[in-house]
Amino acid sequence: MFKRLLMTFAMVALVPFAACAQEATEYEEGTHYTLIQPPIRTANPDKIGVTEFFWYGCIHCYNMEPMVIAWKKNLGDDVEFRGSPAIWNGPMELHAKAFYAAEALGVMDKLHPALFAAMNVDRKRLLSEEEIAEVFEANGVSAEDFTKAFNSFGVGSQARQAGSRARAAKITGTPEFMVNGKYRVSSRTAGGQANMLKVAQYLIEKERAAKQ
Repeated sequence: MFKRLLMTFAMVALVPFAACAQEATEYEEGTHYTLIQPPIRTANPDKIGVTEFFWYGCIHCYNMEPMVIAWKKNLGDDVEFRGSPAIWNGPMELHAKAFYAAEALGVMDKLHPALFAAMNVDRKRLLSEEEIAEVFEANGVSAEDFTKAFNSFGVGSQARQAGSRARAAKITGTPEFMVNGKYRVSSRTAGGQANMLKVAQYLIEKERAAKQ
């Protein structure tokens, strides 16, 4: 009887581990995520790089932003998250420069949500530098500081790099995620926005295990 109880306890104890093993194999390459070939070099090889490709005018990106903010808080010290604006045309290049200008000015916390809101809530198209400047000025950035940052060599260079990064990753829309320069996750492959984060987390764990 005692042996039987021990066997029963052992079987029950193994259930969570079996569930974890099942969860670890539920996402498959080519179905839930895509392998990036050739892989893209990450900014910091000592970290697991996670890149979100987005566009301020994308309503899906705007709706997903609260989920991304909450998710980022628990990624761990070995993960480096970065946003990367998608660029397919002239206006999107302006929006990418707005992102990097906000970063250069140290006002990303204010301007990132403000730019999202300007395009998705206020329905502004932000088709010119002047329109973008209004958003910055409304959030405490002087016209002079904005113009200097927006037209700086550094901001222009980062925007060009963002365009090259998106092309190398072969993104087909926004939002999409890239994990450690090796894997691309889209809403279509993952089966929805919430699942994108689950697949991305799975790939982070996969890279974490590989590093160990």
